[in-house]
Amino acid sequence: MRNIIQEIQEQLREIEKRENVCILHAVESGSRAWGFASPDSDYDVRFIYVRPVEEYLRFDEPRDVIEWQLDEVLDINGWDLKKAMKQFARGNATLFEWSNSPEIYHTTDQWAQVQRVSMNYFSEKSAVGHYYGLAENTYRDYLCQELVSYKKYFYALRPLLAARYIERFHQVPPVRFADLLGVEPGEELQEGIARLLERKRLTGEKERMPHMPVILRYIEEELQRQRETVKRLPDDHNRDWEELNRCFRAVMGYEVGDASSASWGRKNHDR
Repeated sequence: MRNIIQEIQEQLREIEKRENVCILHAVESGSRAWGFASPDSDYDVRFIYVRPVEEYLRFDEPRDVIEWQLDEVLDINGWDLKKAMKQFARGNATLFEWSNSPEIYHTTDQWAQVQRVSMNYFSEKSAVGHYYGLAENTYRDYLCQELVSYKKYFYALRPLLAARYIERFHQVPPVRFADLLGVEPGEELQEGIARLLERKRLTGEKERMPHMPVILRYIEEELQRQRETVKRLPDDHNRDWEELNRCFRAVMGYEVGDASSASWGRKNHDR
């Protein structure tokens, strides 16, 4: 039997070797992390990496993404740390999900430091707007036909529940779908979601089934409510970059005025 986790970790080591990078954090980012994978779901692996310090001191800087593999089983790509930290500053909700994924393939002490700092840049407005947009696009593109893929229900439900969580607790929402369910305690909806989860486990990615009215009704009503919520939320972005700057320098092993810090890349990649 194919050991997919071992294969993923081998791929991560190969990326470090061939790309001359150090991977700080690697996680599952898709339905397997969310807790509603289908029998034929692929593995969505996302990672954050850092290059030797001299690579950041070039006019012709290398690309800030690594697109490694995309096939029916594995989808592997990553972001440079500098790109990631800029996206934290912008309140990128997808990056916060990667950072908080419960399915971790590899992590480091340096990433724990980045993660702590990133919490000061979480933006409720950005995150709620992101999740509302995901749900609205899914509804418009996939849930307006007579037959639907049940997986698409979750692609609308999960972001709507995540936005609800943010409204209620004012913090980064959990990644797992089950951990979000408590924000909507209605018995009818909970029973409907339980039935949906069971049906989802027995159907493939592309199977199309009749609508479940209780689920569709909730999605439509919540989309209308959250449309107005997004408009009302104030701009809460943290525009002070200094904490991110200090964290980036610390991860790189750089101290202001320390001319020897350029040796970081060699030391870090020789470990």
